Amino acid sequence: MADFTYLLRPEDFDAVVGQPQISEQGAPLRVLCEAGKLGHSFFYGPPGSGKTTIARIIANVMDLPFYEFNATSLKIEQLRKIFDQYKNALQRPLIFIDEVHRLAKNQQEVLLPVMENNTVLVLGASTENPYFSLTAAMRSRSMLFELGPIDDSSLDGLLDRALEEGSLSIDEDAREYIVRSSGGDARAMLRLLEFASALGEYITLEQLTSLRPAAQAGGSSEAGVHYDLASALIKSIRGSDPDAAIYYLARLIEGGEPPEFIARRLVILASEDVGNANPQALTLCTSTMTAVSKIGYPEARIILSQAVIYLCASPKSNSAYSAINAAQKAVRDGEILTIPKTIQQNNENYLYPHDFGGWVQQEYLSRPLRFVEFKPIGYEQKMGEWLQKIRRK
Repeated sequence: MADFTYLLRPEDFDAVVGQPQISEQGAPLRVLCEAGKLGHSFFYGPPGSGKTTIARIIANVMDLPFYEFNATSLKIEQLRKIFDQYKNALQRPLIFIDEVHRLAKNQQEVLLPVMENNTVLVLGASTENPYFSLTAAMRSRSMLFELGPIDDSSLDGLLDRALEEGSLSIDEDAREYIVRSSGGDARAMLRLLEFASALGEYITLEQLTSLRPAAQAGGSSEAGVHYDLASALIKSIRGSDPDAAIYYLARLIEGGEPPEFIARRLVILASEDVGNANPQALTLCTSTMTAVSKIGYPEARIILSQAVIYLCASPKSNSAYSAINAAQKAVRDGEILTIPKTIQQNNENYLYPHDFGGWVQQEYLSRPLRFVEFKPIGYEQKMGEWLQKIRRK
């Protein structure tokens, strides 16, 4: 039984499939790597998208000793041993850490000094955006590169190479199924072919479906769908269509999307698209994010479903999103106002609103500016009406 994942593993950038933003001539990462100037980098994307392969290619191109670890089993003593070994060496090692989002804080702190003085090159890979798991100190010393699912055309070309390598043939229905059911995961496709080849040299749809009854990996049979599904979920909630939203939620869940990723998107949406029209939405979604991180699948799907339906049925307002965008633009455009003396610290002329029934007329901006527009929607309407009322009073 041929090990196609080993036999077809790319050894240089030209052999990488489905990641042109990383591997093609002129791609920033490739240019930096070939010039020997690539810095600490972290790759994130779905399974089977080539993260580990690219790390090994970087080691080959930059001619660096390669050390591969998994964050779930990495011990600090292992790192320190390598640091000591190359302490006075002319060549620095490349340390690659898979599942980097699982690095503990103390493990990250051990890496910081060698990242700062560049005595080692640190690369990491994760199926989750490491922005949410790495400390600010780690992020400031590194670059993030996102990989997408391998498109169907690239998978099809890879399949042809595997069939030739294994002297195999395949019927058209089986070809379509093995590509589409792999959901952009090259490793999953090659593994399925590997096991099917043990059954015979001619691969049939019946053989494949007996080994893999349903689609896996990115959650869909279509290329790039990981990102399209997340977008479709958000847009369906924004459009207050609970049936569509629940469908796309199910697609994400069935595709193995981490519940934490979905919950984070819902928290953002709760402020960006529901906002003060229903302030409780942010509280519910924050609770959802905490709950799914503790519980996990399969029960987390119920919690996510509740949050999605609640958001769909909530009144929508983007006033908070629009207000902060407008205010930040004003600051970037040079709208830097002097702070009125009455509201600077330790000023005796400051009027304490609570001494005047909750509101009192005084200067908060040295020049009038307007960013916040209260929409006549849900609870936000009451907020706007209350402000108008106290100002008239």
